[in-house]
Amino acid sequence: MSSSRTTPASDGVLIIHVALFRMATGSLAEAYRILGYKVHHGTSDIAWGIPWKAIEHAAESTWPSVAPEISPPRPLLTRKDWDEAWGYEYEVVTEMAAPFATQLIKAYPKAKVVIVQRDFETWWPSFASELLDPLFSPLGIFATFVAGRIMGIRSGQTMRKVHFGFFNAKDRAEIEKNGREAYDRYFNEIRALVPSERRLEYRMGDGWEPLCKFLGKEVPDSPFPYQNVRKQHSESLASQRLALFGRALLKISAWAVVPLIYGFIIA
Repeated sequence: MSSSRTTPASDGVLIIHVALFRMATGSLAEAYRILGYKVHHGTSDIAWGIPWKAIEHAAESTWPSVAPEISPPRPLLTRKDWDEAWGYEYEVVTEMAAPFATQLIKAYPKAKVVIVQRDFETWWPSFASELLDPLFSPLGIFATFVAGRIMGIRSGQTMRKVHFGFFNAKDRAEIEKNGREAYDRYFNEIRALVPSERRLEYRMGDGWEPLCKFLGKEVPDSPFPYQNVRKQHSESLASQRLALFGRALLKISAWAVVPLIYGFIIA
């Protein structure tokens, strides 16, 4: 958990965007950017633009069951930890931070909270196919192994911990079983924690007006952005996987060349 900065750019995180993966986070991230905020939107750079170490530590401390080998359990992240993960560089956090929203809300008491909640019945199939299937499929499991063991990238393992913890599960089947309960609990906890004057209940299709009024911004002279539809998301993930495997192959090739050269020298 490190940053090139030692103090927040302003007051740290100014907006906590409460929405799970596949809840129009891409559209809102672009809207915040148009309004002048510096935004962290993780799925735009899933492998290398995310503070994976901080997120893994947050998962292990929030849900000790995902890391039973760590004893005693990790303490919860402090405001300084969250600043190092996001607050020194960004003013808005979206889907990668959302599973830890209750902690962020307490860490940044001045931050405004924007809630976007899709209907469970329409959201879950998209979430399952775009997030759970790639993460828990045989290819996803292999990719996690390659990324972690060969390249030292903890993204896949970290995401597994986040999902197991958030859904109180130990495998894909339990995630499916506990999906609705975890979804309801999450949004109920946020609404119980944040007073109405500090939060905005935003629905896709509401346009600029309610968002700008809540944030104290003028309405831009441009259409509200609608991005990251399902096809675009799938294509983006496919591109990221290809890049990841390309780097892995280069690294494997380098390892293979070393003994060949050594054998040639001593022959």
